[in-house]
Amino acid sequence: MNRALTLDDGAVAGIALAAGLLAAFLSRTLLRWLAKHAKRTRWSGDDVVVDALRTVVPWSMIAAGAAAAAAVLPLTKAVQHTVNQGLTVLLIFVATVSAARVVAGLVQSVTSSRSGVAGSATIFVNITRILVLAIGFLVVLQTLGISIAPLLTALGVGGLAVALALQDTLANLFAGIHILASKTVQPGDYIKLSSGEEGYVEDINWRQTTVRALSNNLVVIPNGQLAKTNMTNYMRPEQQLTILVQVGVAYDSDLEHVERVTSEVIAEVMTGVDGALPDHEPAIRFHTFGDSRIGFTVILGVGEFSDQYRIKHEFIKRLHRRYRDEGIRIPAPARTVALQSGTVVIPQQRTVGDVVQGGMSALHD
Repeated sequence: MNRALTLDDGAVAGIALAAGLLAAFLSRTLLRWLAKHAKRTRWSGDDVVVDALRTVVPWSMIAAGAAAAAAVLPLTKAVQHTVNQGLTVLLIFVATVSAARVVAGLVQSVTSSRSGVAGSATIFVNITRILVLAIGFLVVLQTLGISIAPLLTALGVGGLAVALALQDTLANLFAGIHILASKTVQPGDYIKLSSGEEGYVEDINWRQTTVRALSNNLVVIPNGQLAKTNMTNYMRPEQQLTILVQVGVAYDSDLEHVERVTSEVIAEVMTGVDGALPDHEPAIRFHTFGDSRIGFTVILGVGEFSDQYRIKHEFIKRLHRRYRDEGIRIPAPARTVALQSGTVVIPQQRTVGDVVQGGMSALHD
């Protein structure tokens, strides 16, 4: 348009822009109300969708008001095209970020609702988010009139060089995907590596696995190293496990009495200590005639790996007290040393004076 800007044009543009802002405010208020109701449902996916709409819809209303205001103003075609293109890029950017948030949230919601799937592993969430953002970036370039075909070709040619330069990073990425896909390790599992590191798996991302030790420190292990090392998973195939406690009693003990007393202490610990398994059938197995005792093994059931320390602690305390009350001895290791007199003559110790006197006598002679 070549006409001059009038007061009516400014008023209409202001009304259009104000209408867009008002619509954005009302839509955000409505979506905030919907978010409260979405939190009451069991499925967390609706929370993710409503949260994304709270970003997309208000910005769309603002962009629509700005576009309407620009349409009524006497702008040249070049300026009008630039304004419309800028608003389109803004909407694409907002929609892409919101879509990435929705897809990542839905992936995390679906995986966390299924047993045996790493719900808190961020590697899947990060991959989906990066893919959506990359698609949105390509759409923005296409909207701006930039051909993406040469870009894709360049990416394909340079992919080999990037792969060679990022060998360790890509190895850790695919190792993390392989670990999660094979379901050998999932967040929440208690693992122990052959190199000595152990603890609860907190997260598996695109590069590393974070393990929280019992000391509450975080141990960071590259996925490639985790995939190659020998590892024990104490949570699979099931979380419950058995522990072995070694005990020994004196040779003069009544083994039937020992077994009965020990069984009573086991029953007391299994029902009175958190983390124990009352339904687990304990076992007592005599197995060794030792140097000073008869050794046997007590097999206890625990809910998870970290519970064993508390259960062993309580079991040993109560068993020691009960054995003392029942007169059952736990002998300490003993050794008998026999000394036999022989014909070995032990030379007498000589003093310094004797040595000096002997030396003087030798010189005199």
